[in-house]
Amino acid sequence: MGEYSTVAPLLSNDDITPVLENKSVPIFKLAAKWVLKLLMWVVFIAWISLMFFYPSEYMIHLVNHIWIGATSGTVFGLAGSLFFAFTAPVLILAFLAVLYLIISEGDEIQEKKTLKRPTFRLWTFPVLVNGPFGVVTAAELIGIALVSVFVIWACAAYTIRDWGEISKDQVTSFIKSCLMLERSGARLGLIGLFCLSLLFLPISRGSILLRLIDIPFEHATRYHVWLGHLTMALFTLHGLAYVIAWAMEGRLIEQIFEWKDIGVANLAGVISLASGILMWVTSLPGVRTRNFELFFYTHQLYVVFVVFLAMHAGDFIFFMCSGGIFLFMLDRFLRSIQSRKTVDIISATSLPCGTVELVLSKPACLRYNALSFIFLQVRELSWLQWHPFSVSSSPLEGRYHLSVLIKVLGEWTEKLKGKISNNEERQKLLETRLKSLITASVEGPYGHESPYHLTYKHLILVAGGIGISPFLAILSDVMHRLKEGKPCMPKNILIVWAIKKSDELPLLSMINMDSIDPIFYDALNLDIQIYVTRESEPKVEEGKAFGAMNTCTYPISKRSAISVLVGTGDNIWTGIYIVASSIGFLTFLALLDVLYINPYNITIWWYKGLLVVVCMLAGVVIFGGVAVAFWHQWERRMLASESNNYDTKKSNRALHDVAVEHKNSNQEYLVNSSTLRYGCRPDFKDIFGSASDHWGAVDVGVLVCGPETLTSTVATEIRSHSLRRKHNHPVFHFNSHSFDL
Repeated sequence: MGEYSTVAPLLSNDDITPVLENKSVPIFKLAAKWVLKLLMWVVFIAWISLMFFYPSEYMIHLVNHIWIGATSGTVFGLAGSLFFAFTAPVLILAFLAVLYLIISEGDEIQEKKTLKRPTFRLWTFPVLVNGPFGVVTAAELIGIALVSVFVIWACAAYTIRDWGEISKDQVTSFIKSCLMLERSGARLGLIGLFCLSLLFLPISRGSILLRLIDIPFEHATRYHVWLGHLTMALFTLHGLAYVIAWAMEGRLIEQIFEWKDIGVANLAGVISLASGILMWVTSLPGVRTRNFELFFYTHQLYVVFVVFLAMHAGDFIFFMCSGGIFLFMLDRFLRSIQSRKTVDIISATSLPCGTVELVLSKPACLRYNALSFIFLQVRELSWLQWHPFSVSSSPLEGRYHLSVLIKVLGEWTEKLKGKISNNEERQKLLETRLKSLITASVEGPYGHESPYHLTYKHLILVAGGIGISPFLAILSDVMHRLKEGKPCMPKNILIVWAIKKSDELPLLSMINMDSIDPIFYDALNLDIQIYVTRESEPKVEEGKAFGAMNTCTYPISKRSAISVLVGTGDNIWTGIYIVASSIGFLTFLALLDVLYINPYNITIWWYKGLLVVVCMLAGVVIFGGVAVAFWHQWERRMLASESNNYDTKKSNRALHDVAVEHKNSNQEYLVNSSTLRYGCRPDFKDIFGSASDHWGAVDVGVLVCGPETLTSTVATEIRSHSLRRKHNHPVFHFNSHSFDL
């Protein structure tokens, strides 16, 4: 028995807990990574501290007098001073992140036995559950608190200082009120700019910074939502303060339509604020869930918002928030290149539960993890709609394909199922191939930089309905790792799956068990608990519940696979693209100052702000475009090399195993590992209590994918268990895999 447990963990008779560690890493590599980490922390803390303490007298003096006084004499002038203070740190972090990921690439992992007591982690401990932010971990709560403290402290500091200055003026109370409103509006706008500098970072799907800290896009999206609400609230108050002041002074219309050459262009700000408010209103939960297309299309107004913001503020003020916007432009351009390519659909499967499986062609060099997801577009259904779907296959399952499961829930998915299920169209498919009737494009895959599900010896996977999809990938990944002798910590996996009706059971048969030697089943203790909530008794024999389904299979083609031109792809090419685009941006800025702005004494604020946006775009498209062109040529050579080594007969057999009816799969292991319960819901208090008694004092990874109510229920139970945890019980680590735009 373990040192900290009274009950021995399943499949374990010793007192040691394995952890994943680097294998034989050279000392110079460790030193390089340590230095890069230190540099990134220094740059990040300096950048955040600059914004956090900017409202203070000391920081204002440091920036406005010392820093600007020392740097404004360069060719870039005042704009260059603020660029190097606020935008350059973001670019430097991106460069360092690229180097760190390149150095870390290829690090092998192994299981190393060591004594370890289970510990709580800030990012996996749910603190708030049913509040307006959803499930909030301790780390997220600290972030929310810091941002809240910054906004409150900045508003208070500015208000106290501004009122102290205005109160000294020998003017009427009315004029003081108007001046205070305008000062407050300006301060709120500045605080909003600092929030805006962070707003675009989490929405970049392949962001190098998100990959560095291993936060996938589906998790980071919620941070974008939170920051978006805060930023637009500040900008709205910024505009409202000015509107009230102008109305009190009797010059509202005049000021709204004013477009200054020297100073802030008010009309540009009005246009930017109007587009931002429109995006904000349509992103509210009630509107977004009822009319997602309205939310999606109005969110394309971000282009108007950014361009007119730059014209409103001018170049030097815009540089206070342009770093995150530039990284977003990098990501958006790369995604637009990747999404132009069509992808072969190898096979399509229609399940009786209203779910569709698509198997897509991919190159062998495309990297992703078991918890990845893709954005899928089907042009016959819509040229504009992109929908996210979890990858349901393991990266080890097939070199040339990946699978997604799509639940029919709306108009788009209903049309997709109709395309596949219609008998007349199916006959056409046999004659003309699937890709001529369904033209798919893919963005991604995106997801965690490292497979964190492999860092736990014990896993509890909680799914609701189609939420089982990413867990099929995890189970397949673990089984293949055991088969191939790769490092694999999970030895005990409990799957809790709640479904409405038993016709969803065939989803489990999507795992291709034929590729796994049964001898490896003993190496994994798998327990699948299935709860059929809306049926009181089984309609079919339990042993046949994971039965076959109707499917169409089509020849595989290596000519149209998913493009590797993605931010989460090759680290070296990603780094070349980021560095080239940044150099292009700086080059165009320098040429603009040397050859145009300084010689011709260009002083128009809004025009210079517009030129900055043009330089950003030119740097990405021209310099970054050249890097992408070489990257694409490298991709073509890689695909050609794969095609030359491609065994057609072997591939057809593999395709038959993957895409033909799954009735030939060995499902006995899954059936024997499963328990079916009808007419009830999971009792998580009992489930976690039983796991505590059986596994003892260990770290248990709990992954949840399903409706918001399921996620909050699991988070509540984990929090409750953590608060009353005994020393010989596990620490449950909460991880949500639910994707909600």
